[in-house]
Amino acid sequence: MRTASYVARSTGLRSFWLGFAAYLLPSFPIAYVWHLVLFEQKYHALQIYRDEPVIAFGLASMIIQGAIFSWLFPRVFAQGSGSFLKDGLLYGLGAGLLSWSFTTLAVAAKNVMVSVPDYVLLETAFTILQFAVVGPLIALAYRR
Repeated sequence: MRTASYVARSTGLRSFWLGFAAYLLPSFPIAYVWHLVLFEQKYHALQIYRDEPVIAFGLASMIIQGAIFSWLFPRVFAQGSGSFLKDGLLYGLGAGLLSWSFTTLAVAAKNVMVSVPDYVLLETAFTILQFAVVGPLIALAYRR
């Protein structure tokens, strides 16, 4: 017979993995298309990135981020605190702001590039798109 704590743990694990997938599955294609297809020439013109990016490092980074952002969601939003869309957009705003601080501001502060404003604009738009998508999806993964 299943105990309440077993059911809660298994439901929590299921939500964690769904939240992880909700981050990783859209993030990788969005990032790939954004950086290496749609705006490849703009990033190349900034002279900030290597000619051949190491895709495996980008994927590994997203795996780590997905685990952390999924684990963090239920610790930030109590179950049933609001609609998944509202919670997801709020979560996306907070998580996106955190991400933007180290993927945009910190990079712009320490890397040589042709145009800091162009880089900040590109990465800000990317971060807004990414977290507008993954925030609600992570919230949906934790919806009961």
